[in-house]
Amino acid sequence: SRQFKLCKTLKENDLPMRSVKFSVDGDKIVSSTENGTIRIWDVASGKALQTFKHDASIFMAEFSPDGRMVVSCVKGNNIVLWDVESGKEVMKLEGHLDPVCNANFSPDGKYITSCSFDGTIRIWDVDSRNEIQLLAGHLASVYSAQFSPDGQMIVSASEDHIIVIWDAKSGQILKQLRGHLGPVTRAKFSPDGQSIVSCSKDKTVRLWNIELGTCMRILGGHCNSVRDVKYFPDGQTVVSCSNDRTIRLWNVKSGEEIQRLEHSDQVTNIDVSPNGQIIVSCSRDCKIKIWKI
Repeated sequence: SRQFKLCKTLKENDLPMRSVKFSVDGDKIVSSTENGTIRIWDVASGKALQTFKHDASIFMAEFSPDGRMVVSCVKGNNIVLWDVESGKEVMKLEGHLDPVCNANFSPDGKYITSCSFDGTIRIWDVDSRNEIQLLAGHLASVYSAQFSPDGQMIVSASEDHIIVIWDAKSGQILKQLRGHLGPVTRAKFSPDGQSIVSCSKDKTVRLWNIELGTCMRILGGHCNSVRDVKYFPDGQTVVSCSNDRTIRLWNVKSGEEIQRLEHSDQVTNIDVSPNGQIIVSCSRDCKIKIWKI
């Protein structure tokens, strides 16, 4: 079976790392730190290409599908979009009443979904900069909100232990997935849009069948809160990262742990390249690690 090996370590000036995400073409990574630095890196060379500075702590940053913009969530209840080439702030989306935990572009790049400690999920039209939908139904902070691969649904994960699947157009709740015994930190769709993978402070990763609304498998092994999780592009493998300092790869069919990778502190975020050949991880140890097959 294919094993990942450490290929490069990128150091971020002794700043604990919050997030790392690949561009759609897999050539670049965008990272964010607790002190408000967003950096774009070239994957092949490991060189920093661009730096954006914000005056508040940043929860996450990700590229737009066309790679021209970066969306970031900042402590000051705002969502900020940056022009990648110029490094300038191009727009600010305001409306959340508390810090924004996560923001995600729709696959066509026309919309952004965001979620917040205020318990809501909002959908924004990028061109008009207007909020077009408010999704309310969670009973506590919402940590994660992601579009489905076809852009028709949104999955959200909350401190209330519940995962909700929403109709992105109507804002209606389609399903509620219950089973986690602690706050759900992330929930993401499988590449085919049929399943969801979630992770929680209950130390588990769970796989769900959307149509049936049932948990298909519990992946146990982490010994602390699981921070982030993602399907590989082929849908056969899931990768998770945890406060236990490990990154784990799991076989979706068998539920078995395939491989374990490590940082020297809590692993806060992970991503998988579009071709499935590279994993990027970041940690409170101030390092970004690039792992390759």
